[in-house]
Amino acid sequence: MSDVEVTYEEPLTRDETARCLSALAAALADEGEVELELGATKMKVHVPGKVRCKVEVEIDRDEVEFEVELTWKTAARDQPAPPVEQTEPDTADEQAKDVHAPHSGRRKASAR
Repeated sequence: MSDVEVTYEEPLTRDETARCLSALAAALADEGEVELELGATKMKVHVPGKVRCKVEVEIDRDEVEFEVELTWKTAARDQPAPPVEQTEPDTADEQAKDVHAPHSGRRKASAR
């Protein structure tokens, strides 16, 4: 169970999404202090120099889900992040989807 968890979801245009992600990237690059506005809630978090980044792209008929998750330990802010697990497609169907994608360096992860 989490000590604190805040979830916020809202529809955005592609342009608004790009601005939001750009602002997040700028905050990460600038000393790692990130202030998040999640609806009526504001949170400020310190992001250390090393984080674990997970990315998942899931295509399910009429919907594409793209998730990014950043994780780090709070006790040791600047300890190296654990390595990201490398995975290969689980089925021939997934391999067929990845025909044009290089297999080395591909990462499967979830941000749910």
